[in-house]
Amino acid sequence: FTNIPCTYSMTVKLDITQIKKKRMKLYPAMLYYLATIVNRHSEFRTAINQEGELGIYDEMIPSYTIFHEDTETFSNLWTPYIPDFEAFSMAYANDMQRYGSNYGMIGKPDIPENVFNVSMIPWSTFDSFNLNLQKGYDYLIPIFTMGKYYRDDEKIILPLAIQV
Repeated sequence: FTNIPCTYSMTVKLDITQIKKKRMKLYPAMLYYLATIVNRHSEFRTAINQEGELGIYDEMIPSYTIFHEDTETFSNLWTPYIPDFEAFSMAYANDMQRYGSNYGMIGKPDIPENVFNVSMIPWSTFDSFNLNLQKGYDYLIPIFTMGKYYRDDEKIILPLAIQV
């Protein structure tokens, strides 16, 4: 796999109409759904360890950014993946309450090794989004970026960029 260094990005338009109709909080719902998909596929759990060995994590945990409006800065939190949506939502709410007001890059300490990154740019919708990582060829874990949702006829659409 290292003989052909390659990454790809794609942006999809997700129909989130049902999430909004059910009045679910968008960010924790998307974190849960993304974590469920990532944990379902070994390809999304593949990584290179510090010794340069290829392996597959048993489970991945969402690591996500939160925005501080007063300083216009971001912090990083993580919430353990729990397969039950209600339990995951409660764990997310607890993390937000406990760590959400922490400023600095690391809002919640002790980030596990087995995380995948999620962020949201809620003020901008996009058709395409690409991250350029300096050492991206060795970073095999997916990175998800969500944009501002919008209406398209009867549907509510959320742009979701995937970097692998």
